[in-house]
Amino acid sequence: MKKKSCLAASALLLVAAAPAAFAAPDWSKVPKRDVVVFSPGATPIEWVMKKSDHSGRTGINKGESCVGCHEEKGGLNFDMARLAGKELEPAGAPKTLSFPVTVQAAYDKDKLYLRLSFKAPKDAAAGADREEASPKHEVKAAVMLLGAKVPMAAQVGCWATCHADVRSMPGADPNKKKYISSASLGGDVYADYFQWKSGEAGKGAVQLDGHVAEARVNKDGKALVKAEGENKGGQYVVTFTRKLAGSAGDLALAEGAVVPFGIAIHADRTIHRFHHVSLGYTLGLGADADIKASKQ
Repeated sequence: MKKKSCLAASALLLVAAAPAAFAAPDWSKVPKRDVVVFSPGATPIEWVMKKSDHSGRTGINKGESCVGCHEEKGGLNFDMARLAGKELEPAGAPKTLSFPVTVQAAYDKDKLYLRLSFKAPKDAAAGADREEASPKHEVKAAVMLLGAKVPMAAQVGCWATCHADVRSMPGADPNKKKYISSASLGGDVYADYFQWKSGEAGKGAVQLDGHVAEARVNKDGKALVKAEGENKGGQYVVTFTRKLAGSAGDLALAEGAVVPFGIAIHADRTIHRFHHVSLGYTLGLGADADIKASKQ
């Protein structure tokens, strides 16, 4: 009888301990940082690095970041009229060229937690690539982490994966996906990304765990535990739970690490490059960075 009681007590202790091991952060205690995402138009990395198109190339060559040049008092100092014009967006720009995303980050000994809160606009341009024929996902939210050896990763963020010859760029191959030049999964020359999709009406949401190397791969990642999202009157809250360790294509994270990253929001059923994206920021796990993850 005593043995059974001991076993029962042990089982109760294990059950009681289990939720704490996988408990999400208390988000009310995690600092918030607004990041402005914007419609980038047809501005691949080749455009960014061509002086006649983008005068900021000089600063990038000196080691400056896009954030250091363009972020001012929580906003962006872009020439929005130029972004909306035919020069940079021949397919037509959305009415909402930019909007804020509130970012929160936390970590524990096993996992990273990222939370994105935003109001998704519903005014995509008629000429933008959309899922009108089969509106599977009204909203998609993605996070991209860049390997330490990706060229200019800390300066340009996800622009390292955006090239003039990828699909939906003017005159480009309609089947060519994002890629990183001289990519190497074994040498930290790749981007790790995960995504939440809102799902078709009446069906559940979808999550992706993939990477970008020679081409974007929407599967095979092992680090993403779950991606959850909710929509309350147009206000979306998307939470990612990701293991610090994974497999090939999952960027290894650890306390003290500083990782270049960016976020992207597809709104109003858009696909391909017709999204709102952030500049390249840094995420620190207990280390100083643009966004510092709180230790749990």
